Amino acid sequence: MSKQKPVHEIRLGTIKATIWANQTNGGVRHNVQVARLYREDDQWRQSESFGRDDLPLVAKVVDLAHSWIYEQPAA
Repeated sequence: MSKQKPVHEIRLGTIKATIWANQTNGGVRHNVQVARLYREDDQWRQSESFGRDDLPLVAKVVDLAHSWIYEQPAA
């Protein structure tokens, strides 16, 4: 069994938007997961919690994800 991989990823600083494609009866539908990356004990980890200063980058990566999805050809 192969693990599904994201179709696209957008990263600005420590904020990342991961875009997934899901095949449905109506065609491909995209979902977006947003995370904040940080280092702890020499390992990269991620959180779905954002501080005040993270929010401008969250807005930007979500906007870029939205644009990327709309640029994809309709199947």
